[in-house]
Amino acid sequence: MLAQKVASIKKTVSNFNMLLAAYRWKLRLFKPKIVVFYENEHFIIKSVENAHELEQALNLRYEVFYREVLNKRARLQIDVDGFDFICDHLIIIDKKTENVIGTYRFISSTYSDRFYSETEFDIDNIKIAKGNKLELGRACVHRDFRSGAVINLLWRGVSEYMKKVESKYLFGCSSIHTTNGFDIGLVYKYFKTLNYAPDELRVYPNDEYRLKRFDMYLDTIGDINGQEDKIKNLIPTLLKSYIRMGSKVCGEPALDCKFRCADFFTILDLEQLNLSFVKKYKTRESLEP
Repeated sequence: MLAQKVASIKKTVSNFNMLLAAYRWKLRLFKPKIVVFYENEHFIIKSVENAHELEQALNLRYEVFYREVLNKRARLQIDVDGFDFICDHLIIIDKKTENVIGTYRFISSTYSDRFYSETEFDIDNIKIAKGNKLELGRACVHRDFRSGAVINLLWRGVSEYMKKVESKYLFGCSSIHTTNGFDIGLVYKYFKTLNYAPDELRVYPNDEYRLKRFDMYLDTIGDINGQEDKIKNLIPTLLKSYIRMGSKVCGEPALDCKFRCADFFTILDLEQLNLSFVKKYKTRESLEP
């Protein structure tokens, strides 16, 4: 019995070491597709350009998504998937410590026909729409730096990147941190009333991500009048930013059990970008050092 346990442990360690070696090898091969760079007195915002920077971004995502949000550990102690090596990553570096304190992941149709959103949604209607598309995802900021100034820096980086790839659409999965069907239904009804995309841009959750008995939750909720404060408290700051920019929700949400959240597919036609955001982020001059 002891010999079997020792053999099992050795096999587990061997598999882990192989996984770690493969990860390190992929990190060394990473190269950016599009390079952006901007700095101010306290921060640098730029594209990931080497293995060290990418590892810092993945470590930050792990600390936020696993340790902080889920209170759990992953074997490699990073947040990584197959898309991380075919995309670009935006990072914010704190000049004082040289640590990465914010990150965003980009996948552009100029170099990829695969998107993370497809793991949760049927996005055929989005992919056939005319114009370049840019998927945003895996956004996070270190808990000590969650200020309006740092969020603004992320958006400056997004603005520069989308201009370089000449994006017409920005899209991605926007999460609310609940798996409660009634709370998800409240937010969905709110978006459907105010921020719903046209039929030609509709997406549908893949079967394994559908919220079961979602129609029942919606019927039970009924009228959402008088519940606006509760709904707004359920919507994270980043998703509120998307909506203020002019983004639309493209259909029913997907239930992501792994990260204990509901994901709304949001899309922004840049020709309909809110004028206040055009003024704040879209001018090239605002990004030049």
